[in-house]
Amino acid sequence: MIDVRPSQQMRDLGVVQHGAGILAEPARAFTLPAERDEAERITDELFAAMERISQVHPFAKGMGIAAPQIGIGRTAAVVQPPGDAPAVILLNAKITDRSDAVDEQYEGCLSFFDVRGLVPRPLKITVETTSLTGETVTTVYERGLARLIHHEVDHLDGLLYTARMRAGVDPIPVEEYRQTGRAWAYE
Repeated sequence: MIDVRPSQQMRDLGVVQHGAGILAEPARAFTLPAERDEAERITDELFAAMERISQVHPFAKGMGIAAPQIGIGRTAAVVQPPGDAPAVILLNAKITDRSDAVDEQYEGCLSFFDVRGLVPRPLKITVETTSLTGETVTTVYERGLARLIHHEVDHLDGLLYTARMRAGVDPIPVEEYRQTGRAWAYE
């Protein structure tokens, strides 16, 4: 049997990989409700991509995907929290506040799935999004869900998690990470 690298698996499922210019560029915001049909179409594409990916890889901590990761430079992302919680749709997401309290946990990214990185993130963030009807919606997220949301908002801003890692800390191979057995832990 041929061993396929995790990043190649993601590429085969339609996920844009590290090094592509679209991942380093801020995505373009939607004008809502005028671009409602476009926002719905892209959101549907994100859900379809998540479905394909989840058939190949389980995500016990939840997962997310941003439009730039499927080659669309628009400010749309979807986060599926762990368990049976409903998905979070992020349109024009901006982090407006963050707690001073942070923690450091390992994260993966579908756009370079061969490694995991130890990323400091705020334990609590406030996020403004735009609804399909054009209203501004403000939501507070905490702990693991805050981490997932923040990761996807970073994608919309053209950032990868490596930009958030402490100086001198490098991502580790996924094989090494698997051996740590560390799930995200919060007190």
